Amino acid sequence: MTSIKDILETMTATGQNAIRDFQQVMADAELSSVPFEHWTIKDVLPVDGCDALVEWSPGDEHLMGDTGGRRETRNATRVFVDPEVRARDARLEVMAQALDSAEARAAITRLCGVSLDNTALRLELSLDTDGFWLEPHTDIGAKKLTLLVALSSSPDADQWGTDLMDSTGVSVKRSSGRFNTGTMFVPGTDTWHGFVRRPISGVRRGLIINFVDSSWRAVHELAFGPATGA
Repeated sequence: MTSIKDILETMTATGQNAIRDFQQVMADAELSSVPFEHWTIKDVLPVDGCDALVEWSPGDEHLMGDTGGRRETRNATRVFVDPEVRARDARLEVMAQALDSAEARAAITRLCGVSLDNTALRLELSLDTDGFWLEPHTDIGAKKLTLLVALSSSPDADQWGTDLMDSTGVSVKRSSGRFNTGTMFVPGTDTWHGFVRRPISGVRRGLIINFVDSSWRAVHELAFGPATGA
């Protein structure tokens, strides 16, 4: 019979591997400046974490079709990797701990220069269906970093990436919708992005990763609770 000690040791080793893998994918990230500075990152999440997120079916009430262009219109049914979720799935616990680690934060800072001091990790599972669209927005404000990870394996999923836009809301470039590929940027006045309405067959699944500052009010959405400090 496997002991609790053995389980904890396995989780620790798995977590260390996840941190090392994240450091490597950050080092291998591809920079683009069109239409604003962003990075494309392959194999962002650990395989076990991806499996857990793909297997997670919170219910049809959490699917998002036409939200009027804003996820906020469905705030009551949005899905997060919060402490309760982490507690019931060791794979998501390992993934969240790795993303929140000092090593992962340092790797992000080395890559894009943003300070993640006094920020909290927010992990949202997005489940978009046909009819979904997202109006142009920048994420500027409490969000200090955005990393959008595609988790769909549909034949059409390559076309389901986020639209990166100019200041008029015109889609200039579409990020990759390839499975476990991420698009990362530091929110600023020019980081316009959204989702131009187009057919979605099945579910457009993804993980929205943000680091948010202490002004973030919806603390129930956070993986480890609110940020502290200035």
